[in-house]
Amino acid sequence: MSAHALGDVPADVLRSTQPVVLRGLVAHWPMVQAARRSDAEFCDYLRGFGAAKRLLVWRGSADIGGRFFYNDDLSGFNFERQRSTLEVVLGELLAGSPDALYVGSTEIDAAFPALRRHNDLPVLAGFDPIVSLWLGNRIRVAPHFDLPDNIACVVAGRRRFTLFPPEQVGNLYIGPLDLTPAGQPISLVDQAHPDLDRFPRYAEALRHAQVFELEPGDALFLPSQWWHGVESLDAVSGLVNFWWRQSPPYMDTPFNALMMALLTLRDLPPAQRDAWRALFDHYVFDANAETAAHIPPAARGLLNPISDHGARQVRALLLSRLNR
Repeated sequence: MSAHALGDVPADVLRSTQPVVLRGLVAHWPMVQAARRSDAEFCDYLRGFGAAKRLLVWRGSADIGGRFFYNDDLSGFNFERQRSTLEVVLGELLAGSPDALYVGSTEIDAAFPALRRHNDLPVLAGFDPIVSLWLGNRIRVAPHFDLPDNIACVVAGRRRFTLFPPEQVGNLYIGPLDLTPAGQPISLVDQAHPDLDRFPRYAEALRHAQVFELEPGDALFLPSQWWHGVESLDAVSGLVNFWWRQSPPYMDTPFNALMMALLTLRDLPPAQRDAWRALFDHYVFDANAETAAHIPPAARGLLNPISDHGARQVRALLLSRLNR
């Protein structure tokens, strides 16, 4: 799908539950124009917004093949986290460093506020998005999901996105939940070289995969919780993404509920798990206007719609229970 106009995202895209490619959406951005001329001009453009800025950099040796991942026994990772300046990182990228270099999710409003003023999507202003810059060379990021909706804008180098719908989680062989490279659980399958003898169900995931290759200026709308692996295909690559949630700010991440469920539900006897499944279906997944209609509104408590004040009360109650 093409954008209706440069920088314009159709309203139906923002409500989509399927990925949407927006060709040329940000082709007018100055940083994209610079990247289209040359890698050197792209790097010079970024330097103008704070060459001395210190950034968190992931660095891996040449033998990881650009794949930021775990070590052999999944007790740690195959890369190091370091601090460096934007000037140094850009210099290494232009010099063709043999190391795998990755500057992940640097919030532009905090680190480079002037950069966004010249490279923005005003159509998203009402969503108050988190806007992040990503830089690197030829790197591979394992399939993972993000809670917010996302518009990922390729600003330098080509990128290949491999997307899987949320229901394919069982075929992606997800790694540890409590030790992750960047906070989100990742697939243990090397998407560039899948070992189907070790991970046979991944073949089914591939049947449902969507693969898109984007050029500088192109963008991709990624709905919440779609699994996505990303490959940077050129020696200098850059991406800007816009994250926002359709739910109110006071709603907590459902991932906390998943961790509590692992703690409290998973190891119950089967009959008890079935009973709790029925309760969750009744109060959460199948909840509707009839769920609490028999209770006077003033007496419904948690069964009323949650507000900011109500969310604070729930958190306080949970903390008091967890700290017993």
